[in-house]
Amino acid sequence: MALTVPKERSEGTVQIAGAGPAGLVAAITLAQAGRRVIVHEAQREVGYRFQGDLQGLENWSTDQDVLDLLQGLGINTDFDALPCDRGWGFDAWGERYDMSGKKTLFYMVERGPGPRTLDTALLDQARMLGVDVRFNSRLDHVDGDAILATGPKTADAIAVGYHFDTDRDNGFWIIYDDNIAPKGYAYLLIMNGRGTVKSCMFTGFKQEQQYVQRTVEAFQRLVGLEMNNPRSHGGAGNFRIPERAVAGGHPVVGEQAGFQDFLWGFGMRFAMISGVLAAHSLLEGEHYDVLWRQALGPQLWNGQVNRAIFAALGNRGYRWFLRRNQTQHWDAHRFLHGFYQPWPVKRLLLPWARRQQRLRRKDASCDHVDCHCVWCRHGGHAGAEIHCDNKHRPEGVHG
Repeated sequence: MALTVPKERSEGTVQIAGAGPAGLVAAITLAQAGRRVIVHEAQREVGYRFQGDLQGLENWSTDQDVLDLLQGLGINTDFDALPCDRGWGFDAWGERYDMSGKKTLFYMVERGPGPRTLDTALLDQARMLGVDVRFNSRLDHVDGDAILATGPKTADAIAVGYHFDTDRDNGFWIIYDDNIAPKGYAYLLIMNGRGTVKSCMFTGFKQEQQYVQRTVEAFQRLVGLEMNNPRSHGGAGNFRIPERAVAGGHPVVGEQAGFQDFLWGFGMRFAMISGVLAAHSLLEGEHYDVLWRQALGPQLWNGQVNRAIFAALGNRGYRWFLRRNQTQHWDAHRFLHGFYQPWPVKRLLLPWARRQQRLRRKDASCDHVDCHCVWCRHGGHAGAEIHCDNKHRPEGVHG
């Protein structure tokens, strides 16, 4: 499906539950077409769950630059976006690898209620178009058209660590080591004097703080990490391919539907595109399940296969993979672009990948019994990203 800005069409009010990127982009798309829109957000401000979290807006899965894609859909990109085309990766033995591409790998953006964040830019555009955004408001009953965008409902991965201030230059660093980020990766992002360091783990949730401690120590050892005014933070990601992304006749978007990058958790692109698709379904009378399956389905099942492959590698596999590509002077953007394509041969691995995900869902490392991971502490509400208190701060980190 070719995504375009819909033609103007004025009908009844559309209610949207959730003011994350998916909900706000849906509101913007509807308002541009002349619909009256009310967005209900349970929290007191936009991006409340993120509080300055640095994240990546993925730019390798398609030929078109993601910022150009958003602008073509009528989405304002008036937020700070640091183009990242070179960083450094490390294996479990501390060996460093150049991760660079001829094109931008991802755009680093800030999330939360502050100035120049992605969330604030979307909120400002929605309000300029006349969208009524109501904070401290829950959509408990729906009459007429609605879109549901209230965030993750379970945790397939958690990312836990710190936000901090720094005088270090902008950049990104990644560690692939199951001893500090089981089946995932640890990352350090720095932009304009702000930093985020986290362990993104796909299992081992009950040992969350142990992995965070190891992550901090690893970056201190490998790149000389120093954190000023560190603030604990954690979030959860929900990945799945739904049979239907409609509830009560209403489109379900973003992570509430499970739309997420299975491999590394780059979810903003999926969220915003699903918001556009939901708006199109209401404006043009098309079935939302048909739209998202056409536009997102191949990327979702391919991501599920990619996740299963990555999880099976282990530390020696990560090292082999990094060394092999380093010796071939790989272009990281070109490699990732190819890896993210849904080649027909990868479909043969899909049944195996689905079984692996079902097994992870049964993982006793987070059975919600005597567990203090970020999801079990805060996952009972719509979305698990929170600003943690200092009692969960690893030893040796002071603010």
